Amino acid sequence: MEYIKIRFGGDTGRLGSSFEKTLDSIFRSVNPMFAECERAWNPQIDVFETAQEVFITAEIAGVEKEDLDVEINHRVIRIRGRRIPRPHVDQASFRLAEIQYGNFERTLNLPAPIDPEVVSATYANGLLQLRLAKSEAAQPRRIPISDD
Repeated sequence: MEYIKIRFGGDTGRLGSSFEKTLDSIFRSVNPMFAECERAWNPQIDVFETAQEVFITAEIAGVEKEDLDVEINHRVIRIRGRRIPRPHVDQASFRLAEIQYGNFERTLNLPAPIDPEVVSATYANGLLQLRLAKSEAAQPRRIPISDD
């Protein structure tokens, strides 16, 4: 059985500001020469939760499991990796090129604190699926009201 690397840590590193990402997106769409040297792409992600768990699904078809890295702490998860371009046929011209290649990184604030010791990850059919147990502190409690 192969495993997906999951690292636990208190610091998820430097995050680019949303302003920087917006500017990069604007300039990249105007002229690709403004893009960073190594073009990054953002996989599509779904996040949903129940009272006990948080579920994350990332669509990353074409990414090898060895090229994936998942890092979590109690409130943040970072998913990063790399999709390597496939070899092209000699003397062929592109008519349409929509698939994005290169590095990607998604950092998400989790909707509730999770227990980093109770995490599972699977990768099949191009989907990375993470299942994170909410920490006991995040579980709702009923408080009994006494008569005074």
